[in-house]
Amino acid sequence: MKVTEHIQQAKSTLLSFEVLPPLKGKTITSLYDHLDPLMEFKPSWINVTYHRSESMFKKKADGSFEKVEVRKRPGTVGICAAIMNHYKIDTVPHLICGGFTKRESEDALIDLNFLGIDNVLVLRGDAAKNETSFEPEPDGHAHAIDLQKQVVNLNHGIYIDEDIRDGGKTNFCIGTAGYPEKHFEAPNLDTDLQFLKEKVEAGADYIMTQMFFDNQKFFAFVKACRAMGIQVPIIPGLKPITSKKQLTVLPRIFHVDIPTDLSNTILNCKTDAEVETIGTTWLIQQSKELKAAGVPVLHYYTLGKPKVIRNVVKEVF
Repeated sequence: MKVTEHIQQAKSTLLSFEVLPPLKGKTITSLYDHLDPLMEFKPSWINVTYHRSESMFKKKADGSFEKVEVRKRPGTVGICAAIMNHYKIDTVPHLICGGFTKRESEDALIDLNFLGIDNVLVLRGDAAKNETSFEPEPDGHAHAIDLQKQVVNLNHGIYIDEDIRDGGKTNFCIGTAGYPEKHFEAPNLDTDLQFLKEKVEAGADYIMTQMFFDNQKFFAFVKACRAMGIQVPIIPGLKPITSKKQLTVLPRIFHVDIPTDLSNTILNCKTDAEVETIGTTWLIQQSKELKAAGVPVLHYYTLGKPKVIRNVVKEVF
């Protein structure tokens, strides 16, 4: 079932989770162990992130070095299929520009379609670790909207190879990313919202937001979207703070602000166990306020902290 169909049929706020593919060498059991504590809450779907390959230099027997491409978390398509088979639940694979050619993206979409997966979250993805700014693959997409248009084309039976006539049509529900505190590369929030509107007009069916820790910023973001004529569902993305280190890591990597009350309380903590308690309490209150405001879905980035998310969801749903 499509994300938008879940939302249309819902009588109250829905629940969804996001997971990382296991590191290469780990089995699918590690992912099931992660999800098992959360499944009692009957989420509507599970998001599975996609990760680009990384360049590494490996020393050869003659002492020289060879550049190799390594994907540390492979298997997103297969993982989505495994989750669907194991839990009988819908999945939303992420699809990214970084590290993929247009043909590789098309092949991934064909595989997803064969598996009966009818949702994708389309993202540009981050720059490679050795790059200061995002660089697309040769014959790859530079922007999320371009990849999104490729998905829309497949939904209309239009393939890269022009000699494919009357091609089979896919039926993907397309999600796109939104940034309540603006994308860090956008010059201002108004410009960022204009880019978002263009993606919606180009076929995005719903918006999934970057994490945030101040609900007022989310509410202001939704209000600004509606004022611009963006009417698709907007889903808040939520994450707990569980260590003092995250006070610097999260703003640096995700370009989000930590509210003063929250950061001051965490700075006074003596252990990360205390931080986890504070972060859990904050996320519970955040979630309750958002649910009371009638958001369509509460989407939790579990990312290694399923027990914390379980404690939050238990108090909210």
